[in-house]
Amino acid sequence: MKITVIGTGFVGVVTAAVYASFGHEVVGLDIDENKIKTLRNSKVPFYEPNLEELLTTTQKEGNLTFTTSYQDSVTNSDVIVIAVGTPSAADGNADLKFVYAASESAAKYLKKQAVVVVKSTVPPGTLPKVEEHIKKFTDVEFATASVPEFLKEGTAVHDTLHPDRIVIGATRKYAYEILAELHKPLQAPIINVSPESAQMAKYAANAYLATRITFINQIADLCEKNGADVQEVIQAISEDKRVGGHYWYPGFGYGGSCFPKDVKELAHYSRTVGEADNLFNKITQINEDRIPKLLEQYSKEIGGFEGKTVAVLGLSFKPNTDDMREAPSIKVIPYLLASGATVKGFDPKSLEVVKYFIKEDDNATYYSQIESAVKDADVIISLIEWAEIVAFDYGKARDINKKQVVIDARNQLDGEKLTKLGYKYYGVGR
Repeated sequence: MKITVIGTGFVGVVTAAVYASFGHEVVGLDIDENKIKTLRNSKVPFYEPNLEELLTTTQKEGNLTFTTSYQDSVTNSDVIVIAVGTPSAADGNADLKFVYAASESAAKYLKKQAVVVVKSTVPPGTLPKVEEHIKKFTDVEFATASVPEFLKEGTAVHDTLHPDRIVIGATRKYAYEILAELHKPLQAPIINVSPESAQMAKYAANAYLATRITFINQIADLCEKNGADVQEVIQAISEDKRVGGHYWYPGFGYGGSCFPKDVKELAHYSRTVGEADNLFNKITQINEDRIPKLLEQYSKEIGGFEGKTVAVLGLSFKPNTDDMREAPSIKVIPYLLASGATVKGFDPKSLEVVKYFIKEDDNATYYSQIESAVKDADVIISLIEWAEIVAFDYGKARDINKKQVVIDARNQLDGEKLTKLGYKYYGVGR
């Protein structure tokens, strides 16, 4: 099969590489010439485990190429995958200009019965609009489909190769057949639905997971009022088969490129169809209020952050990625600086990215070695459960001549051990 993937961001590159690994002839397309030059050398402009190795293999085998030319890539392609960004406005409205632009640019070169797949996260009702944009430039028969991705940053290659399911929402019967054949090597259940159901499925999955995080944070708040331990509560409820033990992450709230964006977009969509008084419009506000609420609480407990050296461990929004979009660090560090603290940040992969979110200055310095960040710290805040953070020997950073505090924002550290070392330990909901 000949496949074009438009957009070489996180989803686009992973998708192109995986399809190429099946032996298909895949072209990754982007208008950014610098990105294309980098990708041709099997270098990825972001950190994702195992992706560069997959790019190297598929390009050496001749199954994957990259270009900036719509004509060269789209002409004769059986499937055109649109995997461009859909940024949202402050009110959550999804901006689909890149989806429509890609549709129009590809339209001029579509062959008969080509399938245009929208993999970008889009609200229900998008495919008819995509078709309108395509029909401005061509009279050939084509089909559209929505095939949402459910991969996670940090494990994207594995998730794409071993999906729980493939959801296909198409407008023509032959599109279902072509896309089922394309995804056959994955040996995953294929769920054929309407395009609207496919689009809602993506929003529903992410909103549900965000809700679980929000829910357990609310439980953690109550635990702190009554002496319960939220980790023990999780252990107790997880054995209930109706509840399960997955995605219970008490902490500073959810972040990243998907959950905040998708929940806001679902909330905005619900308002446009007259369902403003619902759960999705509340979750975002609870999540956004969480970090300042917790930092105020910790500030009171430790006598304020002013004049203190604070080590902030983990700058990305989760382990095994350098993505800092909606990371807790981009809210925590400005709060600390505004409170008069000196910040020393650590992250093993995000130092090239952090400058775009939080500038380094006399009061904020960032390190790739955890030892440099925790040296002379009055307060250590563990934000993300990078292995380097969880496994670190905090006895090396203990200064018996000062009071030191550890704030464990993900409940991943050994609080009992830290207390024995002489730290004042604070978890979440403990």
